[in-house]
Amino acid sequence: MSALPHGLVPATYMIDPSHSQATFAVRHAGISRVSGTVPIASGTITVDADVESSTVVAELNGAKITTGDAGRDAHLRGGEFLKTDTHPMWSFTSTAVSLNAGEHFSLSGDLEINGVSKPIEMQLEYTGSAVDPYGPKRAAFEARTEISRKDWGITWNAVLETGGVLVSDKVRLTLDISAVVQD
Repeated sequence: MSALPHGLVPATYMIDPSHSQATFAVRHAGISRVSGTVPIASGTITVDADVESSTVVAELNGAKITTGDAGRDAHLRGGEFLKTDTHPMWSFTSTAVSLNAGEHFSLSGDLEINGVSKPIEMQLEYTGSAVDPYGPKRAAFEARTEISRKDWGITWNAVLETGGVLVSDKVRLTLDISAVVQD
């Protein structure tokens, strides 16, 4: 049984979508990085006194993906990439949590995008707890991982004259989570 980090208490936490976000970054033309956000629609984090018994469930709204470019966003939402007309919501359900050291954890789970569910592992950091001015006790976390978009059937690309490709396969994901203790 692993002990919880200082300040993190066993409880059920609801993810606060207005203070949480999922970001992604992918190489464009092999030389630059394009990033964007996917809104976190909802989620529950159940922290158990025994870290390994903790769970995370979350939904993300893929239909609202944004990169700051309306044309690119429409392309991403369409049939060549994310097919958000038929699969607007994405989900993550944890399968294992383990404490690495201090406030650092490994979080494994199933990520569903485009109706395809694949296992991923994220490095998770507990970044602290606070009581905000409106009364709720909050806990915050940051999770990071890198995935292959091809694992979810996202294979569209264009070959460049240099022989490279327009969009890299590897996608960096970062989630910044603020969650409120439920009474």
